[in-house]
Amino acid sequence: MMPARPEPLLAIRGLKTWFATDRGVVRAVDGVDLEVWPGECLGVVGESGSGKSATFASVMGLVRPPGRVVEGAITFDGQELTTLDARARRRLRGRSMAMTMQDALTALNPAFTVGAQIVEMLAAHGEAAGRAARARAIALMRLVGIPAAETRIDEYPHQFSGGMRQRGVIAMAMSGRPRLIIADEPTTALDVTVQAQVLAVLAQRRAETGAAVILITHDLGVVAEVADRVAVMYTGRIVEESPVDELFARPKHTYTEGLLRSVPKLTSEHVVRKERLETIEGIVPRPTDLPPGCHFAPRCPHRMPRCTEEDIPLYELEGGVKVRCVLYDLAAAVAADHNVEQLRK
Repeated sequence: MMPARPEPLLAIRGLKTWFATDRGVVRAVDGVDLEVWPGECLGVVGESGSGKSATFASVMGLVRPPGRVVEGAITFDGQELTTLDARARRRLRGRSMAMTMQDALTALNPAFTVGAQIVEMLAAHGEAAGRAARARAIALMRLVGIPAAETRIDEYPHQFSGGMRQRGVIAMAMSGRPRLIIADEPTTALDVTVQAQVLAVLAQRRAETGAAVILITHDLGVVAEVADRVAVMYTGRIVEESPVDELFARPKHTYTEGLLRSVPKLTSEHVVRKERLETIEGIVPRPTDLPPGCHFAPRCPHRMPRCTEEDIPLYELEGGVKVRCVLYDLAAAVAADHNVEQLRK
């Protein structure tokens, strides 16, 4: 008898986070279901505005008016988060779950040294105080690869390069020994060498502590390198979820296929040919005027009447794959005496 799989560390069910604007309601997160397991790395990809950051800001309790969580459940380590008061959410943030923001320069207070901000986090989480906190801050800075940490602990954010600021933010996130680290675009605007260092820090933390990592990014190359599973988002919904190798080898959703085709291929064969990058036809719909049914239908070459007549669920396939596309409604395909490949032709 096989042992039972442990419960997910994070479970999101039917999450909807909407923003009221002068032009209407923006459904930034529109019915997201997702699970994250201890020790794994989940990559979350999609275009800007797809709902990636809003989903996990909701998890952290960081959505501010005019945004609000209007529906859904968020369970972390068996505890329902949406019913917690603000004080209880603050106790969880940093200590049990931490999020690094996209822009490290704005995430750090320019009026205080980087070291002072790490020390403050350590004190807030009850990890250390006084000289012990300073020593721990230096150790964290070394851990994330900041050189001469004993000196640089007294420098201000503007004295750090972009890569070192990002590593400083990660050091702050690690100060509370969280079981879940949400890294929002941690490698944006960094050169490839610094990107590798930042990713190595996250991988090391995951290996040493068993923490789960959620990597929010638009960089499919980064996802291919470090993620175990991938969730692809489009207009506030997950359209595909898959183990990373399966997604890159056999993408199911037309949107995922388009994303993969748009990645530059730097082989000599393609350089000689000077091929143009492929693009996804059409444009992303306005968030206040989303089309009925499948939001991707206006851009999809495989669309059929059913795509715009009803909401499309996530269909579960073999191997832990989920896809929001009627082409994978196997029950309907069997009833119509077709298979998926015939439907896609």
